[in-house]
Amino acid sequence: MTTLGSIKKSDMESLNALFEYATEGIIITNQEGVIIKANPSSERIFGYERYGLKGKTIEDLVPQRFVHNHQKHREKFNAHPSPRSMGKGRDLFGKKKDGTEFPLEISLSHYKQDEAMYVVAFVIDITERKAAEENIKRVNQELEQKVKERTKVLQEALNELENSQKQLHKALDKEKELNDMKSRFVTMASHEFRTPLSAILSSVSLIDKYKTEEEDEKRKKHVAKIKSSVTNMTLILNDFLSAERLEEGKIFANKTEFLLPDMVKDVLNDIKGIQKPGQVVDYQHEGNSTVVLDRQMIRNILLNLISNAIKFSGEGKAIRINTLVTEKNVQIIVADEGVGIPKEEQSNLFERFFRAKNVTNIQGTGLGLNIVGKYLEALNGKITFKSELNIGTTFTVTI
Repeated sequence: MTTLGSIKKSDMESLNALFEYATEGIIITNQEGVIIKANPSSERIFGYERYGLKGKTIEDLVPQRFVHNHQKHREKFNAHPSPRSMGKGRDLFGKKKDGTEFPLEISLSHYKQDEAMYVVAFVIDITERKAAEENIKRVNQELEQKVKERTKVLQEALNELENSQKQLHKALDKEKELNDMKSRFVTMASHEFRTPLSAILSSVSLIDKYKTEEEDEKRKKHVAKIKSSVTNMTLILNDFLSAERLEEGKIFANKTEFLLPDMVKDVLNDIKGIQKPGQVVDYQHEGNSTVVLDRQMIRNILLNLISNAIKFSGEGKAIRINTLVTEKNVQIIVADEGVGIPKEEQSNLFERFFRAKNVTNIQGTGLGLNIVGKYLEALNGKITFKSELNIGTTFTVTI
């Protein structure tokens, strides 16, 4: 290794000039860490006056919390000296004369003179660079936050747009379904109305011919037929209007107090005209008569269930109606001795426009039980049934 003693005088002057005027701080210490020489830049960096660093230990320039570890690092360097940068991958700090701390970078080297080893430390104050880095970091964080916020706003807008599209598609599907229902109803109604209208027209024409007292029974027969036909038409219209209101979301439970047995009797009186010869309707009630429910919904439920029992039962058959009111619930049971529902079709019973294959020759819209199910949803009720082909069907409503 070249020693300072072998350097020419001119070269020494150049080295001294480099030392004195270098923009980096240069500090030379002995093996014990005592500063034997420091250039003006290092004195300025650490806040000392000229020659103020000479005689200080290198630990005097290290923040107190790092002194102990720094001594160990210095001893390690002395044991295996080699040029190196200190603190790679971590932040280093120096301590000024007034005790303030600042970030710095240090590179170490060494040389020997008169068999003694000296350490040269090159020091750079990186306060401004750190401030710039922190500023860039802060700006980046602010930009990231703004990007997150804008992304969130954009995502919310996209979600709203997606929800709007879903709602639009849903509304269009519902409108299409409603229009389809109306079209099917018009087709069905034109067919279903033809029979009762023809019967009414025929009966009215024949009544006009029966003028004598002896023909009174014949007149009564045709009047009954007219009443039955009008009742059928009313039930068809009632089904359609109820279905339309349910589809448009215009049905809400409006609970009032009324007498359930009186309601059942009114419904039986209204549909008496569709009873077939010999059919017997047996009605029994148990418990309190007063209920607090939606009057119109209960009326429509009873109309559908009882009219179905009459329509799908033959002449001379019995229809049994039981109502039970307890503290916990209201129960309505309608049982008939009719054609029953084929087992393989029972799962479709509450679908709109569904009609079992064994009742296609009987008037009806296929909407009634679907409407009953919707009303019971609004009333927090449920409906169950048991049915055997050609034996009969029993519906049980519990609210």
